[in-house]
Order: sequence, then structure tokens, then C-alpha cells
Amino acid sequence: MQTYIERDVRSVTNVRDLTTFRRFLALVASRHGQLLNRIDLASPLGVSIPTISGWLNVLELTGQIIVVPPYFEDFGKRLVKSPKVYIGDSGLACHLLGIRSSSELKRSPFLGPIFEGLVASEILKSQVNRGLRKEIYHFRDHQGLEVDFLLPGRHGDLWMVECHASKTVHPAMAGSLLALRRSMESKHPKAVVIYRPSVTAPSTRAIAPGAEAMDMRTFVQML
Repeated sequence: MQTYIERDVRSVTNVRDLTTFRRFLALVASRHGQLLNRIDLASPLGVSIPTISGWLNVLELTGQIIVVPPYFEDFGKRLVKSPKVYIGDSGLACHLLGIRSSSELKRSPFLGPIFEGLVASEILKSQVNRGLRKEIYHFRDHQGLEVDFLLPGRHGDLWMVECHASKTVHPAMAGSLLALRRSMESKHPKAVVIYRPSVTAPSTRAIAPGAEAMDMRTFVQML
């Protein structure tokens, strides 16, 4: 962490106040998996919005954050146009959030967002390793419908992904996927619920008509 701030950051920009930048990075971690709000980041630090934008660019340039833009499509709805932000490395995210062990993570309110960020990271790594451009989006409208990720599949189809840190799945987890799928029937998107693998419970693919479930390991293999 110290090496990154003192060497890597300074190699791409002239950050004068490294202590404030360190606080900025921790503040970004506290917004892990949330909509990116530059004003919300600038106010506690007492810096300008252009400074926050510049620092976010540094984090993205050096591979520390994942910025997931909104998926734009004409659904006849008012869509939220803000991107979501994640710390790219789940271990670093836990460190910045003060999570020191797996048992602490299981009890943390950040378990869901941390798992969601891990899924986003695996999607992007798969795309880069196959020589593809990074292409991952999120969906949210002003009526409260939200889907974690949308991405192109291997065969040109559209995948919709909902992440759940649970090790078991139930049909209600696919509710938002199926609601959005009904709005996009002409595209025939693939709806998938991703959950944490279990060493004791058998994996399952059946969850609801029009949607399927995959544990994290299976999902990575499918990518």
C-alpha cells in the first residue's frame, strides 16, 4: 500500500498530499459496489471535484479500481446514468475496510459488495485474457429495478448477472433478472445468478424459468 502511494501514484501524477490521497482511497473502498458520486467523495476530504476526478483517473490507470458504466437501452424508462465503482483487488478492498480475516468478512455488511467486486474482476480478467476489450455494464432505473452486471457472452449473446454471496440459492434471487429480461425479450438475454461455492452442498443450476444459477467456479469456467 505504501509503495503504491509513494512510488506508483507519483509516477503518473504529482500528488502533493499523500495522506489525503490515502484517505481518499479508503473512502473509495467504503463506496465499494455503490454508484460513483464525486461530490460525496470530495466533501469529506475538502478537495475539489476536479481533484477527485483526477485521482479516480489515477486509480483506474494504475488498475486499482473498476468503473462499471450504466447499460443504455431504450426501455421507455428513466435510467440511472452514474457508473458503479469497485476496488479491483478484493484483498486490498478488505484491507482498506479493516476486514482482517475470513470470519470478519462473513460477518461484515460488505460481504455482498466484496463478492460482487470479485465477480466483476473475474469478468474483466476473462475478457482481457481472450484479447477482448473490457465490456461490462450495470443496470438501474429510477423505479428501483437493478441488475448487477450485463456483458457480452462468447457467442454474441447478452448475459445478465446477479451476484449473491450466499452459498444457497432460491427463486426470488432471480426476480430482477427476469423483470429486466421481460423488457429485453427481443435480445433473448441469458439470466444468471452467481453464488459462492460450497464444499458441502451440491451445486445447482435450476433456480427459476428463464434463469439459471452458477457457483463462482462454474461461472469462471463458462467465461
